[in-house]
Amino acid sequence: MTEYIDTHTHLFVQEFDDDRDAAVERAIEAGVRRLCLPSIDASSIEPIMAMCDRHPGVCYPMIGLHPTDVADDYRLQLRQMHSLLKESNNRFIAIGEVGLDFYWDDTRKEQQIEAFETQIQWAVSTGLPLVIHSRSAFESLRDIMEKHREEQLTGIFHCFSGTPDEARTLLGFPGFMLGIGGTLTYKKSLLPQTLAEAVPLDRIVLETDSPYLAPVPKRGRRNESAYIPHIANHLATIYNCSVEHIAHTTTANALKIFPKIKQL
Repeated sequence: MTEYIDTHTHLFVQEFDDDRDAAVERAIEAGVRRLCLPSIDASSIEPIMAMCDRHPGVCYPMIGLHPTDVADDYRLQLRQMHSLLKESNNRFIAIGEVGLDFYWDDTRKEQQIEAFETQIQWAVSTGLPLVIHSRSAFESLRDIMEKHREEQLTGIFHCFSGTPDEARTLLGFPGFMLGIGGTLTYKKSLLPQTLAEAVPLDRIVLETDSPYLAPVPKRGRRNESAYIPHIANHLATIYNCSVEHIAHTTTANALKIFPKIKQL
């Protein structure tokens, strides 16, 4: 049986309120046997943990403040989330989804950077990997990561869609993988060329970012974890290998980043 890990899915959000359990079952039937759930803010932790309790051995929680949710109360949010992290009995598999997003709103750059730095320290103190979101912020991300190079951080650069040079820069942080999702399949995407030129398969993990960014042939619909095989099929063409090899390699890569999956 070909098995996959969706390293980034928001199945806990309201878009799945009518068929959340069915979406989990569809993923399992498609071979996607483990689902990693990144949080958005403090209020998302409860529904994430409820999913993980309902689907043990399938759903795994992360904790982090998304950069676009860095609002006026971000320090309070961070304090609340840090308390949840400390009280969690070691249940979280990663600090995520964290990072920088200057695309929608660049008026809170300093606050986003402060929040990101705070959560990097959580990763340092706990030894957990980081799941990092970056949009229109590559230079700032690079500079922050370089500052922490000696701390030997691990994690995933989520939803990577950059150039070959950007890929090489991020892969220069040896503890990190690139998260590849549905945008790989889009007609005008330059990502296939970037991967072929600059990214070895042993540095890739699969993700959906559901309910967003559904792959072809599901583009335009609500995305879900069951669509991971469509991404794998495109990767098999790029790397000129079998889909089974894509599944085996990307699953092994994900388990390197999230070793707690094997323990929980």
